Amino acid sequence: MKSRGTAPKLAPHVTIRVSGKLFEGHLPYLEQLVQSARECDLWPLLSLAHLEELDHAALFFLIHGENRDFGIASCPSSIREWMNREKDSAAA
Repeated sequence: MKSRGTAPKLAPHVTIRVSGKLFEGHLPYLEQLVQSARECDLWPLLSLAHLEELDHAALFFLIHGENRDFGIASCPSSIREWMNREKDSAAA
């Protein structure tokens, strides 16, 4: 497995399904799941297909962790657009 910060191309992965609401209070548990997967030499993929609501803390967790600590396998377009807007505003 490659070092932290680089998504493996063909490494084994595990999918973590996140649905409903994702708020700041949920992040320590999600971080623990991601870290456990990495410790087992698995690349964590977050499936957000059924994620309906999130707060800013969760949004920034997804933005900063994607392709560094985990991949995102699926994401509602409204959440992806919000992530892109935040990335664009941070780059400006």
